[in-house]
Amino acid sequence: MWPFILFLFLRMGKKFNIHLLLMVPVVAVLAAGTIVEKFKGHDWAAAHIYGALWFYLLLAVVGVFVVWSIVKERMWHKPYKLLLYSSVVFVLIGGLLTSATGRFGSVKLQPSVHIGSYTAEDGQTIDIPFSITLERFEIVPYPGTKTPMDFVSYILVDGESAEISMNSIYKHSGYRFYQEDYDDEGNSVLSVAYDPWGIAFTYLGYLLMAAGIVLLFASRNSNFRRLAKGASVVLLLMLTGANQAVAAPHTLPKATADKMGQMYVLYKGRICPLQTMAKDFTTKLCGSARYEGLTPEQVFSGWMFYFSEWADEPMIKVKGDDVRLLLGIKGGKVSYNGLLAHQDAFGSPKGMGAMSAMPVGGMQKSKTMRAASEKFNLVQMLVGGKFVKMFPVADSMGGVSWFAQNDDLPLYTPDDEYFFIRKQLSYCQELVVKGDYAELERVFDKTAQYQRKNASVALPSNTQYNAERLYNHLTTGKWLAMLTVALGLVFFAVALFRTSKHKKGVDWIPMVIVLCITLFLLLIFTLRWIAGGHIPMAGGFDSMNLMAIVAGLITVATSRRYQMSPSIGLLAMGFCLLVAMMSGSNPPVTHLMPVLSSPLLTLHVTVIMMSYALFFFVMLNGVAALFVRSRAVEMKHVGLLMLYPAVALLAVGIVIGALWANISWGRYWAWDPKEVWALITLILYIYPLTHFVDDSRPARFHLYCVLAFFSVIVTYFGVNFILGGIHAYN
Repeated sequence: MWPFILFLFLRMGKKFNIHLLLMVPVVAVLAAGTIVEKFKGHDWAAAHIYGALWFYLLLAVVGVFVVWSIVKERMWHKPYKLLLYSSVVFVLIGGLLTSATGRFGSVKLQPSVHIGSYTAEDGQTIDIPFSITLERFEIVPYPGTKTPMDFVSYILVDGESAEISMNSIYKHSGYRFYQEDYDDEGNSVLSVAYDPWGIAFTYLGYLLMAAGIVLLFASRNSNFRRLAKGASVVLLLMLTGANQAVAAPHTLPKATADKMGQMYVLYKGRICPLQTMAKDFTTKLCGSARYEGLTPEQVFSGWMFYFSEWADEPMIKVKGDDVRLLLGIKGGKVSYNGLLAHQDAFGSPKGMGAMSAMPVGGMQKSKTMRAASEKFNLVQMLVGGKFVKMFPVADSMGGVSWFAQNDDLPLYTPDDEYFFIRKQLSYCQELVVKGDYAELERVFDKTAQYQRKNASVALPSNTQYNAERLYNHLTTGKWLAMLTVALGLVFFAVALFRTSKHKKGVDWIPMVIVLCITLFLLLIFTLRWIAGGHIPMAGGFDSMNLMAIVAGLITVATSRRYQMSPSIGLLAMGFCLLVAMMSGSNPPVTHLMPVLSSPLLTLHVTVIMMSYALFFFVMLNGVAALFVRSRAVEMKHVGLLMLYPAVALLAVGIVIGALWANISWGRYWAWDPKEVWALITLILYIYPLTHFVDDSRPARFHLYCVLAFFSVIVTYFGVNFILGGIHAYN
């Protein structure tokens, strides 16, 4: 951040600029606030920074400057500008009214008890002009599991019935009630929000902004329409990898292991193919879904049926040099027996004490130690016969519970089912010893039939089941990310050389590759959507995959007009996939948290990822332009052309996120680090749209765009891995 601020001050030294004079302190304060919050906590930052009088005065100065700009530039002659600037004023007024008149708190409802007040955030009890009575509270699970899908409070308000659930609020007399929490006694905790004036002005600001953006792109005399008549784009960076190979221990034949993977299992709160569990198990242990050419099902079955051999296989990946030293491990991988020999190092208080005595980086070493312990415990759970919950047992009411071989079975379990559950895996082990794989496959088929008979209603549909199996087959390695980055570097270097020499040619080869990768990613996205039952956008892995898809679509849309677009798009997609690989490493398909089951989340993530992809293009375009000075002006046109929709999409994405937050939690803005850095990014990228619009100073524009991308990096990665907050992907 500081190199960027230094650049701005140097710029100010040459020519006084009131925009910069305001932007620098605002950005600096907002950035500092997120750092302070990291160490002091959100409540302290909210009270001493975002809620301080001097901060309100700073925002007031911004508001006055905006109004002054409207009058000075006579923006009533440019309606889109008037609407955009006015929206800022209304949003600032809305925030002030929320702080001054808004009231927030919570209320605990007990069944059949009339409640006429709530507890404010400062601890005071505040009366409300009506009474609320909880009739009952209900946890709605996903079919066939105990994983919560929704939380519902059935209430009476002045004699009228109403329901409150996640993302479905109740409004009465200006008060809004949100499902917040519950306890084991059937009590429900609701969030309470009363903010009619602040929301009204803020939402009006959002509407004005949306109208201004529409007019900006539609107006014939806007800078965007002028730039849209010509331009060209570009990108950058690097990375590669390699694999090792040794003979693996015994396992089931591929076809037999695949038949095993077709059975169902209760895993992470959802019913899925056993193949999914096998894939996650393998990835967790060795960092890849395949090991020495073996499928995940073969690795998993190897641990189940040839445990003594696999226990000596050095396949468990352990990170951290000091942790390896403490465990007596040489190299990056260790066998299960190797971990077992040093179990006290991470399984006993003595070992944990030794770990905490490490001189430097104790927190990180604790994290790597926990990771090693988790892998050790994962194998122990498998060996203990309580990991694979593949036996459904139905009760007299039709409810289904899933059990592993060595779980305590309910008393109502029929004798034949009891015997089958206790003996099935043991019989499979006998068949493995005999090498009778045909009979073993027949047992797997019989088990699948038993599952369909006992849990037919709870099982996923055939479409979901087949989609998940195909998804697992197509996402078993890091090859796509590494290949895309490597090809991107090659084609980017070639495109740079041709551009510097003013050579033209057909970029059909990288374009075909971009199109193929985009279609493949769309297939993966669709399969994950079908298998999970929700649009996959709720985590770091999913959001970066979406960003790669968006980058591919942008490339396809711009390839005919801009010569370097295919090579740029290929490289952008490669780095998105690389980040997805590092942040997720093929995460499992899971049920969505109840609060995330909102169409606004899907829209919010989609729009934000589109803006980030465009900022990525602009940054790489700037890097290329700094090397190819002869095309700097033309590439500046491209950068500006990309910036307009990028800034508009970011602004719209922030607004959608605010609307979602207001619907889900009762607050449209919480000064969370993610929100703050998104705002910083918006402020920084608005500047070049107002001060670099002509053909002068192309080098400064490109340098600015390269440095400004730092804010995007902090917004996505800095918040997730350093600053934290409610938006961080965990």
